[in-house]
Amino acid sequence: MRHRAEYVAVRGLIAVVRFVPDWLVRAWGTALGLAFYTLDGGHRRIAHRNLATAFPARSARERRIIARQAFGHFGRLLFELLRFATLTPAQMLASVEVEGEERSRLAYAQGKGVLFVTGHFGYWELQAMVHALQAEPVSILARALDNPYLNQLLEDIRQRTGNTVIYRRETIRRVMRTLQAGRGVAVLIDQHIMSRDAIYVDFFERPAATTSAVAALALRTGAPVVPVFALPLGGGRYRMIYEHPVEPPRANSADAIREFTQRCTDVLEMYVRRRPDLWLWMHRRWRDEGGAPERVGGLFPPGDRDVVTGDRDS
Repeated sequence: MRHRAEYVAVRGLIAVVRFVPDWLVRAWGTALGLAFYTLDGGHRRIAHRNLATAFPARSARERRIIARQAFGHFGRLLFELLRFATLTPAQMLASVEVEGEERSRLAYAQGKGVLFVTGHFGYWELQAMVHALQAEPVSILARALDNPYLNQLLEDIRQRTGNTVIYRRETIRRVMRTLQAGRGVAVLIDQHIMSRDAIYVDFFERPAATTSAVAALALRTGAPVVPVFALPLGGGRYRMIYEHPVEPPRANSADAIREFTQRCTDVLEMYVRRRPDLWLWMHRRWRDEGGAPERVGGLFPPGDRDVVTGDRDS
């Protein structure tokens, strides 16, 4: 009953945001995010702890402001995603500016597929939808939502412009086939990974368990790794950025997977430092329990475990 009620509520939001002005959509989203900041003490405390870890030199007041802004941003993200999904492809393209498009085009031209990496930063969901229109559809690696009705709704939104969603089962096999066909794969790299395939790299100068799959796939296939980010410009407009491909380490590097993963994480950290209000501070990114995992042995783990998305919670 709860799952059905949540689904009906979100469907109702979609029906409403289709007909209201952009400024009101953003205002409602901000209000929702700030309401969660006020009422959700658990995630508010996680955000404050994370910000204290990442920005120890900033005052407590500055960190509280960033936390409030981050909650407001994720409320806006929800409402703007629902609104964006009601637009026509032409309207979507008209609302964005693209920077570094040639980097994406050159990466595809290598014929080895492309690994597009980003984090829970800015408007990553909108970036994937626009990429399918502006370049070509990609496969999005994702973890299914607990609510099956909302998961189907989100999947429909993600696939509206031609993208496909890959869930846990047979993740590596499907990704390999996609790259071998010269297509793109989109991966989030800022989640805490709880499998033995995790690798620890520095994120804000503190070890964070991170997926090793992106580096392993890139080193195995030669697919370029292109970081992508979507920033708000105001007034319902967005800037979609394709960064320079991450330079792979030397093929004979003794710790190539860790080094490659660190380089990808460094690009994400650079953007989070520039706009900390756009990142998911309420996620438990740093966890010390259990110690660091062993180094990854080989490029791929046995079986079909989810080495890309990992097991995670908020």
